[in-house]
This record gives sequence, C-alpha cells and structure tokens, in this order.
Amino acid sequence: MTTDIAFCDLPVTFAPCEFRIKWADSGWEIHQARRLRQAVFCEEQGVFAGDDLDAIDAHAQPLVAMSCVGGMAEQVVGTVRIHAADDGIWWGSRLAVDAAYRHVGRIGATLIRLAVCSAHARGAQVFLAHVQAQNQALFEKLHWKALKHETLHGRPHVLMEADLAMYPPCHDPLTGFVSRAHAAAR
Repeated sequence: MTTDIAFCDLPVTFAPCEFRIKWADSGWEIHQARRLRQAVFCEEQGVFAGDDLDAIDAHAQPLVAMSCVGGMAEQVVGTVRIHAADDGIWWGSRLAVDAAYRHVGRIGATLIRLAVCSAHARGAQVFLAHVQAQNQALFEKLHWKALKHETLHGRPHVLMEADLAMYPPCHDPLTGFVSRAHAAAR
C-alpha cells in the first residue's frame, strides 16, 4: 500500500533559527568543520589549493557553530580554531561561515566570542589573529585592535588583538553559547 504522507510540514524555505556554538568534540563535528573550511578557503576564496590543513591543526582546538532543528544539531555552518602558541599567547585562525548563514544569527561574532572567552579561561593573556582585511571592521566592533597590516597567502591581512577585558572567561566551552537568528525587519 502506497501513501503520500508528508513526514515534515516545514516550508521549503525553512531556515534554522537557533545555532549552538561550542568546542568540537565529536568526529562528525570535526569532519564537517574541515569540509566547511575547504569549501570557504579552497573552493570559494581560492586561498589554498586542495585543502587548508596545516601543522597547527595537529594541536588546535576546533570550534563549531551548528544549526539546530528542534533543539538537535543538524549541520556545521561555522568554524574557527584556537591554539596556545607561547606561555599566555593564544591565536585564532581559519574563521569560516557557510555562505548561506553569513547574515543569520551572528554566527561569526559568536564563534569569535567563544574562541576568546574559552582561551581566556585557559590562561590567555593575549589573543591574536591574522584577519582578512575585509573583516577588520567586524573585529573592531567586537573590541579588537589592529596591530599591523600584512600580506599572507597573497592577500591583505591585519594582525589584530582582542581586548580580553571584553571577553569574560568561559569555563564550559563544550556547552558553549546559543545564538538565534534575527527576525526579519517589517
């Protein structure tokens, strides 16, 4: 017996309204984060050929932003990685947000917030990042200052430092933060 029962009544244009930002701790999260980085940095931007993995990935902590449906994680839509380089000096790198989610729910900003807050909880006294020049204004809005302009991978970047006083320590990065999509303006 064949029936045409709809299993889901969500409209075709459905978009998740909630995102969970946390430290990646499962294989599927890490795998999807790497696929997203490849899509953004290799395929979309052409910064790297093939993949963007490097020696830092061996000891960096990846963070993920996951779209949620019914409170359950569905897919990784954003990522960044952090690592301690020297005593008290931490770095963030490879911030990537899926193109379809760049203007939804402050995903990039929330990834940055958890990156700095969780490093702060682990003893960061300085938190740095090489930011693509077109993203400098976003970071400045998030209480970062520009230290110097550089060229990395043939592209303009800005070495920036987070104001740690604006990022209270987050001692539970596996739980992380929740970000919600903005309501459409009427």
